This record gives sequence, C-alpha cells and structure tokens, in this order.
Amino acid sequence: MRCLGLDVGDRTIGVAVSDAMGVTAQGLTTLKRGPSLAHDLDRLVALVKTHQISELVIGLPKNMDGTLGSQAEKVQEFIQHLRAKIHLPVHLWDERLTTVAAHKAMLEADLSRRRRKQAVDMVAAVLILQGYLDWKSNQFQTFI
Repeated sequence: MRCLGLDVGDRTIGVAVSDAMGVTAQGLTTLKRGPSLAHDLDRLVALVKTHQISELVIGLPKNMDGTLGSQAEKVQEFIQHLRAKIHLPVHLWDERLTTVAAHKAMLEADLSRRRRKQAVDMVAAVLILQGYLDWKSNQFQTFI
C-alpha cells in the first residue's frame, strides 16, 4: 500500500511517496505547474501508475486559526479535478507550518538558498505524508 503525498501550490506541486509498507515518506519530486490543469493532472496520474499508489494525501493550507482561506479553496478545487481523474481515496491533511518546518530542516542541513528553494515543496510534501502515516499507524495501534 503506497501513498502519494502532495503539497499543491500555484507554481509547483511537491510530491512524496511512502514505502510499500506505508511507514516512511520520501521526497519524490517537485513538479512545476504546467500550461494547464489537465497537464498537471496527467503528470500526477502517471506518477500514480508508475509507483502503484493506492491512496493520496494532500495538504490543506488552513489559516492559523483553523479557517480556510483562498489558497485552501484553490486546493479543494484542484482536488475535485484530481478525484475525477484518479479514482483512489484522497485524504486531506492540515499542512499548517509544514513549509516553515521544511525550511528549518533544510537550514539545519546547511543547504544553500538555491537548493532550499528547489526542494521546499517536496520536503513539505514529505512532512504532510509522514504526518498522515504516523497518525494512521497510531490509529491502528490504538485499535489493537
């Protein structure tokens, strides 16, 4: 059971994938948004097929007070189009502060500003997906 994690932005989409056991998340790529939504969706469909994905986890950018702003509305619209193309479970994950955490982790790793800019969305996708995987594992262990 592999999961694909996405950090959807206006210019890029950070992508992470889980291991086959659904325990750890690894960065896969950062997709530059293409000329059309259809182009972006086709690229994601290809990744789903290539990596044999069974479910998706997409970061929902909430405001710090928990409300949904304009970026969250854009992501929700993107998800509607994605669900029409990919008939898999899609889970929304609160992504508050994931970009901040991604920047902090890359600063601690002493990555250059250029490398941080290139990787921040992918690292945010890893944090989104890993948060979901950890939550799911805890839910399973609580059930046992």
